[in-house]
Amino acid sequence: MPQLTTAALRKYRAQAERREIRDSLAPGLRLVIQPSGAKSWAMRFRRPDGRPAKLTLGVVDLSEIETPDEPVVGAGLTLRQARQLAHAIDRKRARGIDVVEEYKASKLRAQAELATRGQNTFGATVIQFFQERRTRWGLPRRWRGDSRTLGLRWPRGCTDPAQADPQIIKGSLADTWSDRPISSIDGNDIRVVIDQARRHGVPGLRRRNLGLSDARGRKLFDLLSLFFNWALQQCKVLSNPAVKVWRPSPSASRTRVLSATEIVALWRATEEANPFNAIVRLLLLTGCRRNEVALLRWEEISEDGATLNVPASRCKNHRPHSVALAPLARDIIAKMPKIEGSPFVFSRSGAFGGWSKLKLRLDAEMALSEPWRVHDLRRTFVTHLAEMGVRPDVIELTVNHVSGSRSGVAGVYNRSELMPERRAALERWSAHVAGLVNGDAAKVIPLRGEQR
Repeated sequence: MPQLTTAALRKYRAQAERREIRDSLAPGLRLVIQPSGAKSWAMRFRRPDGRPAKLTLGVVDLSEIETPDEPVVGAGLTLRQARQLAHAIDRKRARGIDVVEEYKASKLRAQAELATRGQNTFGATVIQFFQERRTRWGLPRRWRGDSRTLGLRWPRGCTDPAQADPQIIKGSLADTWSDRPISSIDGNDIRVVIDQARRHGVPGLRRRNLGLSDARGRKLFDLLSLFFNWALQQCKVLSNPAVKVWRPSPSASRTRVLSATEIVALWRATEEANPFNAIVRLLLLTGCRRNEVALLRWEEISEDGATLNVPASRCKNHRPHSVALAPLARDIIAKMPKIEGSPFVFSRSGAFGGWSKLKLRLDAEMALSEPWRVHDLRRTFVTHLAEMGVRPDVIELTVNHVSGSRSGVAGVYNRSELMPERRAALERWSAHVAGLVNGDAAKVIPLRGEQR
């Protein structure tokens, strides 16, 4: 049996038929020479069940350059590397390992990884995340805003992200990380973008607050952590890289409540008939959350116009909410012109936008010494109802809370909705606002701009 050398490898020439030349120093190793002149390495041996097998190791490398990497099946192999690989395979055989099956399995894994590499990029996976993710109540309530934070914008009027393709926001994470495999994103990458969001704004989005904002960083952190937890459940990553990254601390709870004088300023600044002003007035009169009113549909209003029925899908606690409408609130809704072809009261598609710009105009007209937010109207509503002597359990039901007096055993067994009491409280509050605006809180008369 000849001992193969590099010089001999160069001298062997092709013949009319395929040739196999055995090596005397490595068990089962063969030099294969095709009629075309192509040279490769192969092994012949028996599998654990006694069947004969042949495994092609790779093409012959005549350069004699030794690389620092361990030789693997399928690569170009020098004589030394072919012998090293043959000995490694022979040791596996001695331990009873079926190297043929092992190689087939590794090849299938490599093919599967190659096929899914494009699917497991951040750009493709983040779209899949929003299209497929569901909570136990169905579609996440804030999916549209959350998707913008990560760089996706769905068409206006789209009510289900699975039914349409989004636009990639330029400069966003979905854009800059588009081709990055999600498995390559580590904790340092997360830390960098969180710090960028705190200092300069969420990538791809215009920032409203020009200063340092922990709220921006915290929002992006929470979404990325949620995304990677989902990817972990889908076996797309082995761990969540956000786990050990610092999460910006939450700010102190807000306590802002509009005073009687500020309520009057708000009402007078919203006298012009337009959807935004109508929404702001209804938020003040009902204590509802922003989108419970802004996304209102005509079908959610009772036939007599006295009750607003907010579906569970638009409520934060996923419990349907009935709102008793005082006459003043009914008049605001009744004056809204119906938009042809739209089921929504305040917009054509339901995606009411421009909040920041409209709020700035409202602030300019009100000229208050202390800044306020739209959500402060809900706290103002609750606080003033309490000061007017309305029972806490009635207030909680009026704003669709299940904490406090309605939690625990009381909430389980007391199923009364107290609608008469809630309607009385809302009408009393409406009359109080009317009195404030007209300069006589004790006297209920129609407001300026609200007379029929």
